Amino acid sequence: MDALIKQVDMQALTYVEEDYLGAAPRVGLIILQSDEVIENELRFWLPPGTAIFHTRIPSSVDVTPKTLAAMEKSLVPAASLLPRRGEMSVVAYCCTSGTTVIGEEKVKAAIRSVWPEVEVTNPFTAVKANLHALGIRRIGLLTPYEPAVARTVAENLVSAGFDIVSCGSFFEREEAKVTRISRKSILDAMEAIGSHPDCEAVFASCTNLRTAGLLEEAIERLGKPVISSNSALAFHITQLSALTPAAK
Repeated sequence: MDALIKQVDMQALTYVEEDYLGAAPRVGLIILQSDEVIENELRFWLPPGTAIFHTRIPSSVDVTPKTLAAMEKSLVPAASLLPRRGEMSVVAYCCTSGTTVIGEEKVKAAIRSVWPEVEVTNPFTAVKANLHALGIRRIGLLTPYEPAVARTVAENLVSAGFDIVSCGSFFEREEAKVTRISRKSILDAMEAIGSHPDCEAVFASCTNLRTAGLLEEAIERLGKPVISSNSALAFHITQLSALTPAAK
C-alpha cells in the first residue's frame, strides 16, 4: 500500500472559505450526560435554521440534590467545549432541577467566564420568563423526581412569586426511567394536576420528560396553558435571540 501511495501524484487544491451559517443564530446547549430528550425536543420548538451546538456535562444516573450540586464543578469545562469560532447568541445549561440546586447566578457566572458577552439561560429561568409573559401566577407543578428534588423546584418557584396550587410527582430518581415514562402517563398527570380550579397553568418540570407534540393535547383538555422545561427553554432562547418562534 505504501508503494502504491508513493506512485500517486497528489494535486494541491485550493479553496475559498465561506461562513456557512451566515446570519443564523448560534445556540449552545450544555446537556446532561443522562439526557436523551432535549436535543430533539428543542428542534421541535426552535425556529428552522437555528444552529444548535451541543456539549455534554457529566451527570449521575440518579437524581438527588447531591448529584445535582456536583455538576457545578463541570459547568466551565463543559461550556469550554462548545465551538469557539463564531459568537454564540445564547448558551443554555439544560437542567431545571440542577439550576435550582446550584443557583441561577452561579450557573450564569460559570458560563459567562467562558462566554463573557453571551446571553445565558436555563429551564428554570426560562419557565419564569414564560409564565410572566403569560401573566400567570398560580400554577400546577408536575415533576418526575423524588420529593427532595421536587421540593427544591417548588420552593424556588414560590420564592420567585408563584403560587403552587397543585403538585404531583412520579417519585422517580433514575434518569433512564424518567425518559421512558409513557406519553399517556404524562398527559394524564398534566390533566390531573391542571384540573385544580385555582390552577392557571401547568408546568411539567424536567428536560428528560418527553412533551413535544403533547402540550397541545393537554391544553385542549384543560383549556389553559401547559408548558414544559423544554418548551419554556425554547421560548426563552427565541426571546433572547430575537427570533420568530416556530409555527406549531
